[in-house]
Amino acid sequence: MARVRYIGAEPVTVPELGGRTVQPDEIVEVPDQRFEGYVCQPLAWEGVEEPKDEKPSAAKKTTPAAKAPEKKEG
Repeated sequence: MARVRYIGAEPVTVPELGGRTVQPDEIVEVPDQRFEGYVCQPLAWEGVEEPKDEKPSAAKKTTPAAKAPEKKEG
């Protein structure tokens, strides 16, 4: 899990965190895949601990590019 700090001036309720109320300057844990969704709001959140590097999974593996059919001469 990644960690972010709420830097807003007033407490805020975060539905994604189960409706939890987060206080100003409070650090909370968020799912790694949602980290960017918080830190892209620099007036409200700042990153404290970025997501840990994950091992490549089957979903992240890239497939080789398909080759175009070769032209036959003749």
